[in-house]
Amino acid sequence: MSNVEQYRIKNEPYYRAVGEEISLFEAAYSARMPVMLKGPTGCGKSRFVEYMAWKLGRPLITVACNEDMTASDLVGRFLLDKDGTKWQDGPLTAAARIGAICYLDEVVEARQDTTVVIHPLTDHRRVLPLDKKGELVEAHADFQLVISYNPGYQSLMKDLKQSTKQRFGALDFDYPDAGIETEVVARETGVDKATAEKLVQIAHRARNLKGHGLDEGISTRLLVYAGQLIAKGVDPLAACSMTLVCPLTDDPDMRETLNAAVQTFFVR
Repeated sequence: MSNVEQYRIKNEPYYRAVGEEISLFEAAYSARMPVMLKGPTGCGKSRFVEYMAWKLGRPLITVACNEDMTASDLVGRFLLDKDGTKWQDGPLTAAARIGAICYLDEVVEARQDTTVVIHPLTDHRRVLPLDKKGELVEAHADFQLVISYNPGYQSLMKDLKQSTKQRFGALDFDYPDAGIETEVVARETGVDKATAEKLVQIAHRARNLKGHGLDEGISTRLLVYAGQLIAKGVDPLAACSMTLVCPLTDDPDMRETLNAAVQTFFVR
């Protein structure tokens, strides 16, 4: 398998468009414009990137960013082996070389001194300096950089610098409206429409509690988890407790509130 083929999306990922995001991304890719996806956790940002990589026929290299990630983790480093030292490209460098879409997921989690290494790739230069190696990598003509982050977690300590933000076009994502979200949950899990509708209604009640005891509402991803358990024969109350209540909060009062919402729609 070639270096390119191992990153190619072989089968079409399921993605349900909610607006013009597909055509807008296609236009951005045709201009090789860096793109920033902004929205809450579990609303479909990563699935969208996978779908677009498949639709555009481009390999996809995804990096899950974290606070311990260094610039070397992105661009590469020298490694020791039996023959001495050799250079190992990081995921960003590999993507730039082979013309992949490089997706930095939740980029705000990375240290700001790490994210600045992407700057030369996001303007007219489209280059990546490998200072340790003394090499200047010119990005492949098909290379594109995509980042995502959750504006709901913005803080003075964790936010993107304006010098980074203004290098990207941006697409706003949110949880889809009830009809589309019901369609997604039913399609992804195999539960019937009535069950999917109940799960979505529970999520809408929980999302209204954001900022009033909950840091984040129930995501579409968690609804899919709940539907998958129900489709496996798990009692809906137990499935919802495991996927929609326990992951969100440890506060006893808030759990009681969420469990009451679940019991409104799923009664033994």
